[in-house]
Amino acid sequence: MVLQDDFPPRHVGGSGSIAYALAQALRKRGHEILVVTAVQEAALVGRATYEDIPVHNIFARYSKRFNAYTCLWNPPAVRSLKKILAAFKPDVVHAHSVNGYLSYASLAAAKKSGARVILTCHDVMAFNYSKLTEFIDPHDISVRERYDYRVSAFRQLRESRFRYNPLRNIVIKHIVRNYVDVLTAVSGALRQALEDNGIPNAVVIHNGIDVGEWHEDPGRDRAFKERYGLGDSVILFGGRISGIKGAERIVEALALVRAQVPDAQLLVIAKESPPLDRMRSHARERGVEDALVAPGWLSGDDLKAAYHASAVIAVPTLSFDSFPTMNLEAFACKKPVVATCFGGSRELVEDGVSGYIVNPYNVRGMAEKLTELLGDEEKQIRFGNAGYARVVKEFTLERQAEEFEKLYRKN
Repeated sequence: MVLQDDFPPRHVGGSGSIAYALAQALRKRGHEILVVTAVQEAALVGRATYEDIPVHNIFARYSKRFNAYTCLWNPPAVRSLKKILAAFKPDVVHAHSVNGYLSYASLAAAKKSGARVILTCHDVMAFNYSKLTEFIDPHDISVRERYDYRVSAFRQLRESRFRYNPLRNIVIKHIVRNYVDVLTAVSGALRQALEDNGIPNAVVIHNGIDVGEWHEDPGRDRAFKERYGLGDSVILFGGRISGIKGAERIVEALALVRAQVPDAQLLVIAKESPPLDRMRSHARERGVEDALVAPGWLSGDDLKAAYHASAVIAVPTLSFDSFPTMNLEAFACKKPVVATCFGGSRELVEDGVSGYIVNPYNVRGMAEKLTELLGDEEKQIRFGNAGYARVVKEFTLERQAEEFEKLYRKN
């Protein structure tokens, strides 16, 4: 059984997409799978199927104002889950993100049902209320080998104010310690962050990718470039756009890049939103609005074409980024990456071999690396091939599934 707050097709990206990909891989390896996820519309409650995966939708809501409490125990969700556990009788319950709707109490319910419980942490929500930035000094533009990820309770109180729950982290640690058989983290950086904040012993299992799904298609990719007026010097940037994702920094870097590479373009994969509007406004202020191409949110073949249409992929996150999926997708498409030093990117991106690790607050330094790659096609190919080889060797979806199978069976 898989527990995940949000799951495709209603939610695309993030831990839901990772949970889906892993569930598919496990299903193909002969495991009986049932995904339990939350929906906010009563009409959707009940059994469904998504891409051959059985899904049980349970009704659950929460208020952001009270999430520090409901993330611990969401009574309607836990009641529904107990009934499903009794009927399905899983040998293993693998929980991904449950800090929104399903709540950490779902882990206790799973353990009490007799199942072996695995919890995969995809982010810092087991000890923090939001994106982790406390360890970052914006004035220090160096790339450090190690950071102190300890979170201050006082700062959490100051930032969360009336949403703060002094028992939140204590209860989460208690549940993990007493009701989780194995805790996993998607990167060594996240394991360190968990340990720095009193949640030790996480096993690192990096996310993987099905490389065969990301092959080049010359006709498709050429049509994509023509549709959006893309040239040969395209920087790809995307995700749930926000300031913390580095949107303003990549625009500032683009302005510097254009001084050396006049035809450079920034391809932004994102939904229409106020943050994207602010990004356009910032590009206008910097004189590079014409170089910003935003076709909207992409998926499927269009997303793959976007990668293959690009020369370099930028991941300039200004907060702790556990293990960015864009790095995996870039390397599956044989594209070099310029990635943030904050989080787990360096566990995949080898600096100077398959891309560059940069401090995104060092806009000039980031621009120099982007300019270097845009101006050197041979290096683009060499770096891209190195990244591809590393993914094929160490970061496939099959390898990820095998590692979890070992944990499922271990007594």
